[in-house]
Amino acid sequence: MSTQIFGHKSPDTDSTGSPIVWSWYLNEVKGVAASPVLLGEPNTEAAFVLERWQLEKPAIISDVADDADCVIVDTNNPAELPANINNANVTAIIDHHKLVGGLETRGPIDITVRPLACTATIMIDLMGDDAAKMPDNIKGAALSCILSDTLAFRSPTTTDHDIAVCKQLAADLNVDIDAYSDEMFAAKSDVSRFTDAELLRMDSKEYTVGETAFRVSVLETTSPDTVLARKDSLMQSMTTVAAEDGADQVLLFVIDIIKEEATLLVPNDAVKAVAEKSFGASVSGDTVVLPGIMSRKKQIIPNLSV
Repeated sequence: MSTQIFGHKSPDTDSTGSPIVWSWYLNEVKGVAASPVLLGEPNTEAAFVLERWQLEKPAIISDVADDADCVIVDTNNPAELPANINNANVTAIIDHHKLVGGLETRGPIDITVRPLACTATIMIDLMGDDAAKMPDNIKGAALSCILSDTLAFRSPTTTDHDIAVCKQLAADLNVDIDAYSDEMFAAKSDVSRFTDAELLRMDSKEYTVGETAFRVSVLETTSPDTVLARKDSLMQSMTTVAAEDGADQVLLFVIDIIKEEATLLVPNDAVKAVAEKSFGASVSGDTVVLPGIMSRKKQIIPNLSV
């Protein structure tokens, strides 16, 4: 059976594209049978990327079998992985997030965790000269991952190296970065077909501060008004989603890619207190604008206080 390669639940572009990129490398360069899989439906941006580069959507799995060979990318957090992950045979981790702990492996494995904005950037570094062998659709997947995770270089997680790798891929593909990223973000902003609960879970991470369990959700969009027009129903759904997911609070940050700011929905006094203590905000209504807040990994999660 081939090695399964997957990222986190609620797959975004990086957790959809990077398994495809690394599967190509293992199959075509290293001679290791590998297949990309997903832990859920890809978001609208990731679905656009698959269609744009004529990539087959990876199979969606709900769990991994005992002893199944697998490579984890774009996460190292057991809460974002299949329930049976510690009984599988994890052979490698490639990630750009902080170490969380809790994973157990059968023996020593290859682990690469680097302070870069995107997993795909790390993969291209690991490939070395072999990266030049990538066909255009695999390069397109890697390009898309980097543009998504850096918000076209607007995110504070962006490094000079991410930019350099991205620009080289774009040149190889004769792709205009600004025009293509606009297409990607337009696809990401089309959330009309999703229920409120789906929106709250679409791009979310579980995170605990002290004894308070949060589901921290972000919606990155060029059309924030489209999402904020649904704020009343979204806030009502937060109670249901929190109860179903075992969270004390759901935090939803609507990130305006163009204005480079986030709007946090404030459904109750508990979230108001979090906003004021975490971000020094003054909250007077059911939303609060947080200027310059773009990154959950670098700006939101590290600052959360209760």
